[in-house]
Amino acid sequence: MRATLACSRGVRGDSKVDYFGEQGRVRGSTLFVASRPDRIRFDVMSPFGVNLSTLTSDGKDFALLDVGAKAFYRGASSECNVRRFLHVPVPPFALVNLLAGEAPVLAHGPSEALIDWDSGSYRIRIASRHDASQEIRLEPTPDDWNKAYGEQRLRVLEVRVRQRGVELYRATMGDFEPAKTAPPSVDPDGIDPDVPPSGPACTAEIPRRIHVVSEASGEDVLIEHREVHHNPPLQPNLFKQDAPGGVKIRTTSCP
Repeated sequence: MRATLACSRGVRGDSKVDYFGEQGRVRGSTLFVASRPDRIRFDVMSPFGVNLSTLTSDGKDFALLDVGAKAFYRGASSECNVRRFLHVPVPPFALVNLLAGEAPVLAHGPSEALIDWDSGSYRIRIASRHDASQEIRLEPTPDDWNKAYGEQRLRVLEVRVRQRGVELYRATMGDFEPAKTAPPSVDPDGIDPDVPPSGPACTAEIPRRIHVVSEASGEDVLIEHREVHHNPPLQPNLFKQDAPGGVKIRTTSCP
């Protein structure tokens, strides 16, 4: 699985998001950049192309600008801060992996993982710390079904994580298509130097449809990529933001 996506250091996309939760159903569009291991940026856009909010997390600092509410939230890049505002019930590092089509893997020892063939796919079962467990389902790409298993490129079909009998999240993926490497970022005025892609040439498949459901939180999120690229150029401070003038600054923390 990791070898299949080894050329990808991160992804950039233009996606539709459909969310079901306590607020009811919310649909919108987002431009996102995700860079390994846990850096993310989401710009939520209106149907008219106006920026409604921007969320950034660089692995240390979290920030969210809510344009309509004229509010700027800042705090630590904790799992619950990102989840509270992004409404995707997974940690930032897991979200980065899932957006690229890779399964995040719980910490475990060699004897705590089992693999078998079940119902047309590889099934990996992992026992982890703190009464947590995980199940990952993988299948070979269509061109690799007849190859030896060590030569097969793999698609991640499903990831399930449970803790103490409760399913924290289940992510299912589909509509796989190869993606290209993002082009360099070029300053149209020719003042700043070009910013190259953040990794090598890459054409690995990416799922265009990612569905994440959480029994624990009751959240249900469907992400559908309209356009997606590997290894986007990373401008300085892409994953950080400062509060603009005229907004209320609030510190957000988790219990």
